[in-house]
Amino acid sequence: MRLCVIPARGGSKRIPRKNIKEFFGQPIISYSIKVAIASKCFDRVIVSTDDAEIAEVAKSFGADIPFMRPKQLSDDYVGTGSVTKHAIEWFESQGQAVSDVCCIYATAPFVQADAINKAYQQMTLEKADYCFTVTNFVVPIQRAIKITENNRLDMFYPSNYAHRSQDLEDAWHDAGQFYWGKAEAFKQQKIIFSKDSTPYILPSYLVQDIDTLEDWKRAELMYQVLKQVEEID
Repeated sequence: MRLCVIPARGGSKRIPRKNIKEFFGQPIISYSIKVAIASKCFDRVIVSTDDAEIAEVAKSFGADIPFMRPKQLSDDYVGTGSVTKHAIEWFESQGQAVSDVCCIYATAPFVQADAINKAYQQMTLEKADYCFTVTNFVVPIQRAIKITENNRLDMFYPSNYAHRSQDLEDAWHDAGQFYWGKAEAFKQQKIIFSKDSTPYILPSYLVQDIDTLEDWKRAELMYQVLKQVEEID
């Protein structure tokens, strides 16, 4: 079985009720659910939550809620890897074998069905443990600066001061949309950021992590522009 797991706990702090907060007329979690279903890549699309309201919203958009997430997996310090592992083991306890899993974030309104399918094919062809979305840093991290305690500036890597940006190696970061993985890799809690993973590259205009209200506003602006471009095309 190919399984999609969308983690969505109820206790978000920086953006209260973030996972079901309205984003352009519908709960933000609905975007992940609908795209997962539209991809036709999964035998089951489930939402792992500890919250009854989130569960009802998720059901209304077509997701399954086969269980309520245990309390010990619902605090601020539990990672999505542990949540995904729990979902795999729950299905196995019901006699349903899981081969591949895609963990899609609940706050990923830019996620696309085509990317989900292509990333799965890439993971399979390259025989990788994981395939997840990445994008490049828009400025060279080698020339990053920090603000010191006395409100002055210092470079993280002073040796790169005289280097031109175009001469520095590209750096990439987790795009925070989805994580394909072999079920066994998730169960063993193998590290995702490793040589056993393959990157699915996204353009930066399709990437916005949403952790703060400022992030949320930026995502709204980006989404609005993208929709306007689509209408023009």
